[in-house]
Amino acid sequence: MKAVTTSPPPPDVDVVLPCLNEAEALPWVLARVPAGWRALVVDNGSTDGSGDLARALGATVVREDRRGFGAACHAGLLAATADVVCFCDCDASLDPAHLVRFVREIRAGEADLVLGRRRPQTRGAWPAHARAGNLALARLLRRRTGLRLHDLGPLRAARRAPLLALGLTDRRSGYPLQMVVRAADAGWRIAEHDVPYLPRTGTSKVTGTWRGTWQAVRDMSHVLNEPPATAQTPRAPHTPPLRRPR
Repeated sequence: MKAVTTSPPPPDVDVVLPCLNEAEALPWVLARVPAGWRALVVDNGSTDGSGDLARALGATVVREDRRGFGAACHAGLLAATADVVCFCDCDASLDPAHLVRFVREIRAGEADLVLGRRRPQTRGAWPAHARAGNLALARLLRRRTGLRLHDLGPLRAARRAPLLALGLTDRRSGYPLQMVVRAADAGWRIAEHDVPYLPRTGTSKVTGTWRGTWQAVRDMSHVLNEPPATAQTPRAPHTPPLRRPR
């Protein structure tokens, strides 16, 4: 009798985890990914064995040689196949289990993009320079789009096809901001929810210093200066007009 082989069921949700030397944090992060979801660890040039470890822990590993947070995130988005795609840092500062609520809201048609507002759980979880840079960007974002968001954190969820249709081009620190700006230009409903923010494991590659923070702010400022691209960024399907968060 010929053996019958079946393809594995498609993942309920894909979680993109950009990764650069996060071997110490990976076990905790991957253990918190909800059952039935697929962890897409995007190895962005790690030298500490992060990719091999993630694979051994059951994650799907995507290699992205071009350095940059945006490059890693977009490589994960391109590799995703699930209808809903989430993003989460891979440094154990954010718990991917909190994405369950985000995905539920997306599937219920209550929002097109859901973001996590980071709430530090200890004094050292979010350094002053990183908070200052984030606040400055939130204010610039409000002027540009009218959105009253408090944070541009990496924990987020949306449907894959509309995300790809946004035509995101930034491959550095501006990727998360460009996603929000283009979604707002396209009339998406954008929601924001509080999530606990823990001290990260290891050293931040983006906002670990004042210099790194303001370099990130400069990268993101270029995104805010882009002209509206509504012609290239259709609204997510079956959604009413944008509801501004309060």
